[in-house]
Amino acid sequence: MSQANVYDKLKELGIELPIAGAPAAAYVMSAQSGNTVYLSGHIAKKDGKVWVGKLGATLATEEGKAAARSIAIDLMATLHAHVGDLNRVTRIVKVMSLVNSTPEFTEQHLVTNGASELIAEVFGDAGKHARSAFGVAQIPMGACVEIELIAEVA
Repeated sequence: MSQANVYDKLKELGIELPIAGAPAAAYVMSAQSGNTVYLSGHIAKKDGKVWVGKLGATLATEEGKAAARSIAIDLMATLHAHVGDLNRVTRIVKVMSLVNSTPEFTEQHLVTNGASELIAEVFGDAGKHARSAFGVAQIPMGACVEIELIAEVA
């Protein structure tokens, strides 16, 4: 399966990958077993700081979607740091999203689309992934969204 150069697609979208983040506790940002790379949960950041908020109380769905999109960029930066070349990614297998939300908020799936849509746009067919999106009572440091990712690499 031939796919477009991932870095050309990022440039076309006006996205510059940041430097991959460091863990905030006792874990690593990525781990690999065979051809499968597991990325730890990444929390939403805005202007370099934790993007704090609760969907359904202080943030609207569109803001949550923007937060999830920003996490997808950070996830790609971590994946790049781990594999050295995003063109080695043969498949984004799974995305799991935690959305800091009120009990009444039911649009976690729409928030998570912010990440899923960007990943599919960047990686093409290889970016179409299985997914789970959960509403949770709280996320570390009050972040509005946290997302983890599993990828297959050549």
